[in-house]
Amino acid sequence: MIHRARYLDRLTTAVRRAPITALLGPRQCGKTTLANQLEADHQAHYFDLESPADLQRLQNPELMLTQLSGLIILDEIQVRPDLFNILRVIVDKAGNHARFLILGSASPQIIRQCSETLAGRVEFVELTGFQLQEVGNSQQLWLRGGFPRSYLAESDADSNAWREQFVRTFLERDIPALGITIPAAAMRRFWTMLAHFHGQVWNSSELARSMGVSDKSVRAYLDILTSTYMIRQLQPWHENLRKRQVKSPKIYFRDSGLLHTLLNIPDHHTLTGHPKLGASWEGFALEQVIQSVRPAEAYFWSTYSGAELDLLLFSNGKRYGVEFKYSEAPRTTKSMHIAIEDLSLDQLWIVYPGEASYPVTDTIVVRPLSAIPRGD
Repeated sequence: MIHRARYLDRLTTAVRRAPITALLGPRQCGKTTLANQLEADHQAHYFDLESPADLQRLQNPELMLTQLSGLIILDEIQVRPDLFNILRVIVDKAGNHARFLILGSASPQIIRQCSETLAGRVEFVELTGFQLQEVGNSQQLWLRGGFPRSYLAESDADSNAWREQFVRTFLERDIPALGITIPAAAMRRFWTMLAHFHGQVWNSSELARSMGVSDKSVRAYLDILTSTYMIRQLQPWHENLRKRQVKSPKIYFRDSGLLHTLLNIPDHHTLTGHPKLGASWEGFALEQVIQSVRPAEAYFWSTYSGAELDLLLFSNGKRYGVEFKYSEAPRTTKSMHIAIEDLSLDQLWIVYPGEASYPVTDTIVVRPLSAIPRGD
């Protein structure tokens, strides 16, 4: 088992200072494992809300939970949305000493309920799959993605089989569990088509024509995959410039392993010869940078005249630009210098799959993906 000390520290801090902590993330990313580690440290009370036995214990949840003290963990809380009001009542009582950790994969419902019912009482911690700084093997992480069972599988074939089963379960079980009545076959088709648009600016009309549905429908499909942590919509940044700028988001798969499954890429040899090689690495590297730096804000920037920047980060009052180059000897471009001037960047990183870091100019630095600084 890979010890996720960074997340455990964040979770421990959140539990200490907030009466309710919400640990959110995609299914099978390790939320329960992390909560179990916290449970062992705090001698917590654990309820799995998908377990009939635990649901039986919570037949009268307010009576049951008010009798407990210390840390109380409620796993898969989207199964019991009625508990949000009860938690608000409990934590607002004078003399309450309980702390609650709620876990869930159905982020739209959890965030909506928390914002409406538990405002001012909850702190959010978002968990992702494994990251490069946790595992060290960039090639395996890139190919298989960060889901623990996919990354730790004995072979690439076993990893791909697990991811294929994950896709099927997600479409046939997790999506309907959100109350969304979209046929699994239609959603699978959309998800597969979206894989070919990975790293590109969103074009709803093109996808709608290909699927024979309305623009509104494909937008709804995209929002479902975004809110369940499958897709990242990287929003464009707009400066007060005379240049015409791109206004639609860029679309990235948050897990490179799922992207490769939907593109039918079973191994590294196939990946290196695939037309989406560069886009795949860009998306993988982008996700690693965002999760490592944990910026306050993240965007991309692009103008219709051709100037663009893959990633624009705002951190500690400074502006950082990031360009991703799948090359052993990346070069600067005219677009980079335009971005530095137009966006007033403090520094621009060229992130590549090599091993050495070196400055190119006072502002431009080449960095290997493994040397991206951490935000904390």
